[in-house]
Amino acid sequence: MIRFAAAIVLSLAAALPARAEVEIQEVTSDGGITAWLVEEHSIPFTALELRFRGGTSLDAPGKRGATYLMAGLLEEGAGELDSRGFAKAAEELAASFDYDAYDDTFTVSAKFLSENRDAAVDLLRSSLIEPTFPDEAVERVRAQVLSIIRSSLSDPDDIAGEAFAKAIYGDHPYATAGEGTLESVAALTRDDIVEAWQNALVKDRLYIGVVGDITAEELKVLLDDLLGDMPQSGPELPELAELTFDGGTHVVEFDTPQSVAIFGQPGMAQDDPDFFAAYLLNTIIGGGGFESVLMKEVREKRGLTYGTYSYLMDKDGANVWMGSVASANDRVAEAIEVIRAEWARIAEEGVTEEQLDAAKKYMTGAYPLRFDGNGPIANIIAGMQIQGMPIDYAATRNDKVEAVTLEQVNRVAKELMQPDELTFVVAGKPEGLVETSN
Repeated sequence: MIRFAAAIVLSLAAALPARAEVEIQEVTSDGGITAWLVEEHSIPFTALELRFRGGTSLDAPGKRGATYLMAGLLEEGAGELDSRGFAKAAEELAASFDYDAYDDTFTVSAKFLSENRDAAVDLLRSSLIEPTFPDEAVERVRAQVLSIIRSSLSDPDDIAGEAFAKAIYGDHPYATAGEGTLESVAALTRDDIVEAWQNALVKDRLYIGVVGDITAEELKVLLDDLLGDMPQSGPELPELAELTFDGGTHVVEFDTPQSVAIFGQPGMAQDDPDFFAAYLLNTIIGGGGFESVLMKEVREKRGLTYGTYSYLMDKDGANVWMGSVASANDRVAEAIEVIRAEWARIAEEGVTEEQLDAAKKYMTGAYPLRFDGNGPIANIIAGMQIQGMPIDYAATRNDKVEAVTLEQVNRVAKELMQPDELTFVVAGKPEGLVETSN
């Protein structure tokens, strides 16, 4: 997406210290719009994060890519301004706006100086409430999206990722890339884009985080001015995905000297009582950088890859435990064999107290570093809301991590890890790798 960012705004954002202990207050406007606010008056600058639940999953049947394309068009003409006029206005205000579409969310990020707040909010409002979607801009941004899609067709990571999604998500929107295909994006009309805008930007699926030089009373006015005219509701969200993990290894032939493997099995929802135990378990296995089991076994001991990792992915319609490894064509089969062996071993034997202590230290030490400015904090507190976390989560999160016991982690390893369902999709020309399915 095209971004506008004045140097003064970026320098102010970077100047703020990292901190995890933030005082969050819930603010509700006269019009009934709720936001979480962290007041920070030391610098005359505010960051605003809007998250709309739904994202590219709301694309109508046969219209894949409409929401993603729409995201690139909101700043390409709004109200009485054309694309250049909008860009000039944002630059003159030293304001920054960013619009993005993901599987489950449509996000809007804004940063502006206190002295220009009213004008910046008016400009942002015009892009959200009065986008014009001019034909010239539609064709220009469509060409950009098509270029992104063409590039993904020759990227082994994208090829493996898309093949993996098709294998496990069935006919759910998650099974195809949110950017769409060359055919679907080429066929999109302006009416399709307008429909995507109407479906995505609605108040009853909106979560808001605000951090900076603004009071609760000022924020109430801002919320109603910015969002008061937005539609209340849109179409229903997609049903839950029916996941298929056959435990096999599948190959997508692609001419490249290094194969990429995506692997996964069923995961765990973030609101599960055992989630922190599962998160620590993943940190030990593949989420803890060079100290993780997979990095030590696959990279350090055998030199099969530059890197391998795993992560828990909590999507609105599916919970998946995923990972990735890249290796030379003549070594990827061995890398996969090692990952499968370690997955089965840990499921059976569990992890050690030493590994758990190291994972806790990694998780609790890294967490405060995320709070490194108004923008990141606004992003975090908006995310906390959409994930259903309590308002004191940032203050209590590390305590919850520390409270996890070795017994709990190893019980979760036995219950959650499913070696027989661990499914691999490989893009490349792997040597000695036999395709299988259980």
